[in-house]
Amino acid sequence: MMMDLSKNTIALILGGGRGTRLFPLTKIRAKPAVPLAGKYRLIDIPISNCINSGLRRIFVLTQFLSVSLHRHLRQTYRFDHFTGGFVELLAAQQTIESGTDWYQGTADAVRKNLRYMDQPGIEHVLILSGDQLYRMDFRDMMQSHIDSGADATIAGIPVDRKDASALGIMQLDDSGRVTGFVEKPQTDEEIAAVRMDPAWIDARGIPSKGRDCLASMGLYIFKKEVMVELLQNSEHQDFGKEVFPGAIDSRKVQVHLFDGYWEDIGTIRSFYEANLSLAGKAPPFELGSVVAPLYSRPRFLPPTVVGDDVSIRGSLIADGCRIGDNVTIENSVIGLRTVIGDNVSIKDSVVMGADYTEDAADVSAGQIPVGIGSNSVISGAILDKNSRIGTNVSITNSGNVDTLGEEESLQVREGISIVIKNGVIENGFRF
Repeated sequence: MMMDLSKNTIALILGGGRGTRLFPLTKIRAKPAVPLAGKYRLIDIPISNCINSGLRRIFVLTQFLSVSLHRHLRQTYRFDHFTGGFVELLAAQQTIESGTDWYQGTADAVRKNLRYMDQPGIEHVLILSGDQLYRMDFRDMMQSHIDSGADATIAGIPVDRKDASALGIMQLDDSGRVTGFVEKPQTDEEIAAVRMDPAWIDARGIPSKGRDCLASMGLYIFKKEVMVELLQNSEHQDFGKEVFPGAIDSRKVQVHLFDGYWEDIGTIRSFYEANLSLAGKAPPFELGSVVAPLYSRPRFLPPTVVGDDVSIRGSLIADGCRIGDNVTIENSVIGLRTVIGDNVSIKDSVVMGADYTEDAADVSAGQIPVGIGSNSVISGAILDKNSRIGTNVSITNSGNVDTLGEEESLQVREGISIVIKNGVIENGFRF
């Protein structure tokens, strides 16, 4: 029988700070509000996992550019009056206790909102990240937490040694208790200090496949009173780098092993590659799970209209699109309400679509319409929402530029061309 998390558990989703590693996608929106896979937003992932786990009391903590995030939450997640469920945004605010300071980190953000955790019957707090792609039933993690009698439980995933330098790596004893932690170990000596025996992982029902490091996924369950004490008795600002490592010595911290798909979408490159990986025939993460679906805002859009002589291979096409004649789309994600003119080629690209449908009467004389103009070529690019791409445009980064621009409509990060939200690319532009 599955555990019931609806009565005694609250979820906190940490929305992160300025999202500088995802800039310019975070130029005018909070990181959790960044679109994903054509029709979702990053915040839909942890919230969907909560709902599918029977957890319906959810706070989202953020402070930067939260208007679009708040609008999405308000229009998407509404529960009936009988379950007491909610999804609420807790943005940084001035209070008598916290003064005028903004959140100084993930731990500081939770500390300044402890009053919302102090509700009758709440025994556990589930802390999640707002920028990861994975599917997990948190009831399994809670069962591990309860069975072990832990003060805190962290989700861990086996990784190869070559991947350890980008992650927080844990060391465990034979019972699964966390005894050591190294943030992004760079040397062989640091990795050796936290290396796990692959046989230990195999013995717990997860094939190690030679993986000998156990990475923190940044997902935690705390006993409420333990979390309150850890935060109130310290000035720690970050959960992953300070609160969790500090708790290892003074509290019983247990691991919950996980071996499904998990991707931290913290950079432009990881965002780009994660989106394109979902467009293949055998995606590593299944968007259409019947057992644990992904939720997002219902938009009631018409089906996508496709013209003549159109070739679409290995791609995701969202609702409400209009695709012209003689168009080729390959290994790409095409978002909601995307308009594509005739004789267009799109390859290895993420097109986020538009927030609205623009009629011809809405386009003033000389203005480039929202969408991709005829006779254009887009390759290896990200086109953010409401992009206006003119006719005869080529965006292929033919010069292999790694970084370009700060304020321009077209920027380059990690070698990926990005047209910013509401960006305009004039007719005949070549890059």
